[in-house]
Amino acid sequence: MMPVSPWLLNNLSFKKMYLTVLAIFELGTLMIILAPNFPIALLGRGLEAVAVGILFPSYQSVLMTITAREGRAEVMGLAGLVMGSALACGPIISGIILNYISWQGLFWFFLLVIALIFVSAIFNMCDVMERKESQLDFISVIYSLSFIGLLYFVNELGTKQLTLPLYLILIVSVILFIAFILRQFRVKDPLLQLRVLKVANFDIGVLLTGFAYISLIVVTIVYPLYYQRILHVNPLVSGLALVPPAALLSILNLVSGRLADKVGFKITLLIGMVMLVVGWAILFIFSYHLNVLGMILIACIIEGGNAFVMMPATTMGANSLPENMIPHGTAITTTVRQLLGSLGVALAMIIIVAGGHTLSEIIGYHYAFGFFCILEIVGLILAIILRDDSKK
Repeated sequence: MMPVSPWLLNNLSFKKMYLTVLAIFELGTLMIILAPNFPIALLGRGLEAVAVGILFPSYQSVLMTITAREGRAEVMGLAGLVMGSALACGPIISGIILNYISWQGLFWFFLLVIALIFVSAIFNMCDVMERKESQLDFISVIYSLSFIGLLYFVNELGTKQLTLPLYLILIVSVILFIAFILRQFRVKDPLLQLRVLKVANFDIGVLLTGFAYISLIVVTIVYPLYYQRILHVNPLVSGLALVPPAALLSILNLVSGRLADKVGFKITLLIGMVMLVVGWAILFIFSYHLNVLGMILIACIIEGGNAFVMMPATTMGANSLPENMIPHGTAITTTVRQLLGSLGVALAMIIIVAGGHTLSEIIGYHYAFGFFCILEIVGLILAIILRDDSKK
């Protein structure tokens, strides 16, 4: 749904769209709670995914559209603060609920929170987006299904052997993806305005956002595996160990936004990329001699670096575009970020499994840490060559 979000923002009342998205999420959550079997629960999760796919890029577009250019970094930092708080509080709240109630209780909690937001939005939200109506290109919507196929292939890449059906999914998805790209340059009203990719700063912003997200998602997935398989701690401890870095990420998001508004995006991004490189380098060098506390401290460095990269890079990319292109730019950034995040996790699993075939399982983690250190060095180079025209 992410590629469709610019069209929805331009053609529908934002308030009605927002309420509809919340209603879809509520319906999906209720289906999961009451599901008599797995297919119904899966359908419910699908509805939740549709809602998130529309809302995630849309809220960023709205925030940047209604905020003056010079204040966007701080506003997006505040948004990052909220998202980081969810990462920090999620494991704690989930653990408490699951410890005392069944798994359905977790979804009842979601249902209640979304219901409160829905009621609040009815009375407090107003339409803030200027509407520019255009005809929906259904062919492009069909072609955009290629993103689902690509994500599925990438997600399966690190967990299963490549089979003929997976190869067929990849081939069909690549063909549809190419057709989607070509069509966006041919039609009068493209579903996704890919011409924004001609702006160099936007491209660098997209890549830096993706590299930062890779570090965030890989730490979230790989760290618990390292805790449990190498350090032999229980799942509860491995989950709680993710809370301090997530809390730091939440706090530093607001700091990074204010810093970007004061000194410019380039310095802010350089600080973040250096922290990411240093964090992964320490993991690579000392991967054979780490304990839980050391892992937590290194995760704080990596997620702290993420705070100085992901939201500032997103904002910088949007600032490089004309106002009417911001929804398209945000949708592209969000889509690429999801693809790169999934690819990062898949590559991590492949490297860990390949290394695990040797005498020691820890060798796989050692190689994985080295790979992501090299990846973030590439990101650091991009931050160095970035042209910063935001500094006052």
